[in-house]
Amino acid sequence: MSDRPLKLLLIDQDPIFRLGLRVALEAIPNLEAIAVVETDTVALQILAEIAEKDPNQVNLVVLEFGNGRSTTSQQLGFQFCRQLRALYPNLPILLLSSVQEQGLLLAAKSIGVNGYCPKGTPLPELVAAMQEVTYGGSYWFQDTKAIITSNSPLLTPNSSLPFSKLRNNLRLSGIANIDVTLAAVTAQLQVPGLSVLDRAILAGRRRELLAARWLLNRLLVSSQERQEEQIPVADQPPLTPSLSSAIQQRQTVSPLLSPGTLQSALFTSCVTKLQFALRNVTDIPLEIDILREDKKRELLYLILQKLAEQLDELRTSQIEINQLYELRNTLICDLWQVAITDFFGKFSRIKIGNRNIEIVNLLLQNTEIVQRDILNKIPLVCELYSYLLLQTELNIDNTSYPIVSAEAKSQALMILENLLIQVANGVVQPLLNSLADVEEMKQNFYVRQLISTREIERFRNDLSWKYRLKNYINEPKAVFESRYELFVIAPRGIANTSVYAPRNQELVKLSNIPLVVTLLLEFSDAIAPRLKSLLAFVGSGIVFILTQIVGRGLGLIGRGILQGIGSVSSVEKNFRRNSDRPK
Repeated sequence: MSDRPLKLLLIDQDPIFRLGLRVALEAIPNLEAIAVVETDTVALQILAEIAEKDPNQVNLVVLEFGNGRSTTSQQLGFQFCRQLRALYPNLPILLLSSVQEQGLLLAAKSIGVNGYCPKGTPLPELVAAMQEVTYGGSYWFQDTKAIITSNSPLLTPNSSLPFSKLRNNLRLSGIANIDVTLAAVTAQLQVPGLSVLDRAILAGRRRELLAARWLLNRLLVSSQERQEEQIPVADQPPLTPSLSSAIQQRQTVSPLLSPGTLQSALFTSCVTKLQFALRNVTDIPLEIDILREDKKRELLYLILQKLAEQLDELRTSQIEINQLYELRNTLICDLWQVAITDFFGKFSRIKIGNRNIEIVNLLLQNTEIVQRDILNKIPLVCELYSYLLLQTELNIDNTSYPIVSAEAKSQALMILENLLIQVANGVVQPLLNSLADVEEMKQNFYVRQLISTREIERFRNDLSWKYRLKNYINEPKAVFESRYELFVIAPRGIANTSVYAPRNQELVKLSNIPLVVTLLLEFSDAIAPRLKSLLAFVGSGIVFILTQIVGRGLGLIGRGILQGIGSVSSVEKNFRRNSDRPK
């Protein structure tokens, strides 16, 4: 057994059990509890932060399946284990649980859990299990007190089935169970009227079930069966002309941090910032300013969820960086469309006069306008996708940031926040174009300050002027200055910042009024120093004339006047003195 220290992360909902185990483990040499947490979410956040600094800081996860009793908590525990295995494939997992059913333990082993000990296991035996799992083995404690190590399955003593046959039966039964659950979850997703939160939870469960099915096939299919299942390249059918037609084998990513871990850490930070106040503190009006803060937060969170699903699909497709640039506008438009559909409800209707209108179909008629005004102008989208999918370095502000650096995460987070805000603007814009003054929409979505017809029209006029200024002045100026304006989420609200980025190709394509604006800026830059010098020279001359000539002249005149006044006063005094003498 290795002498290197064992560093574990403990996850359990019972605070008394967590405290007791932590105190007991503190007395064990070469064993350290890096963190003891209550929820899966906190555990993922800690693991993401640790992975950025030192991937070897945690070498074992010890967890309980929820509270160990309810079916729901056990299912959530299975989902969390699948997520851990997908994000950190080399991180051992030990189940320390009150679960004792052989079927559940078998399912836990099939999804990648490396060992099991029941709660109440003597401390020396528990530490031995931790060491066995940490250093590459497995440790399964059964009711019969039999310990199954290495890679052997959970067999009964009288079992005589060949291992390969049992493995195949387990795989098939597991897939059947997953398929049944997957069908049920998919059916629930089709039910109209689901809240955004329920839909997000169901979508997450569906992704986890798909991942579990893939993992089950990969873990329990023998190498010979995998070779038999592989189809020669020449026999594969041609791909249809779609997103799959642009897919090729992706380059091997850096082993420092898996793409899933990178995305999880970034999205966790973004979710944290979404809890901040979301009022607009810039002087630029945004479409989402008309939404109540809860609706604004709901929309931004929904877009983040849909972006995560899109990234999962792209990662599965193994897309390359050049295809990202080709499909950039399609990806953003798809993200916008699915956000509109889920935010307003696919089957939602609204009655205007005698017509019963489908909201989503009406809003999607503005696709071309939204793409032209908002979606196609969102900056650095491909850089963000490439960073998350292919682990490429970020080149922002004329600096190349390493993948795992804090600076790269900070820059990627700014780009992600701007993407969410701009797509959310795109979701609200067709609402303002088509259904701005409908009472039902006001009651369901609008902030109280912008609920009257007059205020709505003022708000729309402000947005119209924003786009005029942006198209004719601000955008060409930003192109000429080689920078992008980004909207970010700060503690005080939605703020804006700018980053440097080469925009020479856009500068060449400018025409009409935007081109005139850049020419005026260039002329101003050229003439400004000379004009300043001329004004400085003229100003110095004026100052010299006023101070040395006019000032001195006025001074002499003033002095003469004062002296004259003084002479007159002395004459009057002499006259009065003489008149007072007795005759």
